[in-house]
Amino acid sequence: MKKRLFFSVLAISIAFSACKKEKTDTLGGTQSPMGEVGETISSSFGSVAGVSSIQAEVVSLENGVSSFSGTAVITNSTIKSILQNHPQTTVNGDNVTITDVEFRITSEGIESINGLEPGVIVKYDSNVGDSYDINGGKTRTVTAKSTDNDYFWGGMNIKVIQVEENTNKFGVKKTVYYANHRFGLVGIEFTFDDNSTAKFPVYSSTEND
Repeated sequence: MKKRLFFSVLAISIAFSACKKEKTDTLGGTQSPMGEVGETISSSFGSVAGVSSIQAEVVSLENGVSSFSGTAVITNSTIKSILQNHPQTTVNGDNVTITDVEFRITSEGIESINGLEPGVIVKYDSNVGDSYDINGGKTRTVTAKSTDNDYFWGGMNIKVIQVEENTNKFGVKKTVYYANHRFGLVGIEFTFDDNSTAKFPVYSSTEND
């Protein structure tokens, strides 16, 4: 069953930073419907246990920046311990609340403003080898880009661009984002320090024109 998911528990909120924001790559393009107030995010959990009852939506849009809020019930100890480090997260037993996480979502791509490491997550016209500077002197790098509809998502095959980030924070070694120019972020995968992985498909209630 699909459940509303806050960017897959806000991408499990793993790549966040409490540091002062530094100059990063920025995003252009026109406002995407996926960043409008009322937009919801959903996912199916697959083999990832201990994550349920999740709801999330865009609660405000100001100057091109969309603010997300969401709640979840998380019994998975690894994921819960990671979320407890997030400054926008409140953990009360198994109940998790996330607020004030901000993204710029446009026809050109997706940029994290507050919550995840600030900086571009994906630009849809990027090519393999392109990279985006993010907070803390790190980069996100395009490692693959489909030429055929080879990524199974939502009951069909689509083209995706794959972006990798060496997270190296709070028990997470690497984060991989999968995105499509029409459907936005369609998947996110985490590799933990013990080399175990968790991958979440992501579905938006709207899409780009």
